[in-house]
Amino acid sequence: MEFRPCIDIHNGRVKQIVGSSLADTGNRATENFVAEKGADYYAGLYRERGIKGGHIILLNPASSEYYEATRAQAFRALKSYPQGLQIGGGINDTNAEAYLDEGASHVIVTSFVFQGGRIHMENLERMRAAVGKERLVLDLSCRMRDGRYYIVTDRWQNFTDEVIDGRTLDMLKDYCDEFLIHAVDVEGKNQGIEEPLVRALAGWKGATPITYAGGVHSYEDIRLLKALGGGKIHVTVGSALDLFGGSLALDTIMELIG
Repeated sequence: MEFRPCIDIHNGRVKQIVGSSLADTGNRATENFVAEKGADYYAGLYRERGIKGGHIILLNPASSEYYEATRAQAFRALKSYPQGLQIGGGINDTNAEAYLDEGASHVIVTSFVFQGGRIHMENLERMRAAVGKERLVLDLSCRMRDGRYYIVTDRWQNFTDEVIDGRTLDMLKDYCDEFLIHAVDVEGKNQGIEEPLVRALAGWKGATPITYAGGVHSYEDIRLLKALGGGKIHVTVGSALDLFGGSLALDTIMELIG
């Protein structure tokens, strides 16, 4: 189990938001924390601690008037910590190389691969050809519907018809180096982790790393995630982290994870 830091950027600022509140119309989101410092500051902290594998997420679409400011913040973070961070948000086969050239270790993709509510295999093949399996992370962030977890796209706003289960993970594992999975319904709400989702992920027999994000608000949540995941599921802590106005100390988290 590893700690995977995050840098979420919205409207040109580092923020922690309630994931389910994000809306492209009006560039709206319910905010838990808005940083005074830039993305490069947080990237520098992670670099100094030697914490790798964190993710930068651009939360504005390319059509937003804030997109260039958000993208500029992301580039500052990548320059501050070359090869230490992954990046996602509007990534496709034509722009992925630019982010890798700026210092991203991996690119994170959702919407380009999941189009029309289904897995678009041609686009998945194009992404793997463009960057290689070893530099591609698939974002399978999900929301509950009718008792099952469905992958959501377009900054977590639209449901696909794809369920997160062993069949889906087995299908996708040969195309990526890691899975990133936000439990969107609890993202930013400090209500605890989605235990059924964690149990399902832990039951998968594949070897591809999985990073879970969403709902962690106490040290007990981290202990529970470690126990349920058998130590093989990595964790992201957002709003609850002291760096983002929360109460959980980074040093204590690192000690718990071991």
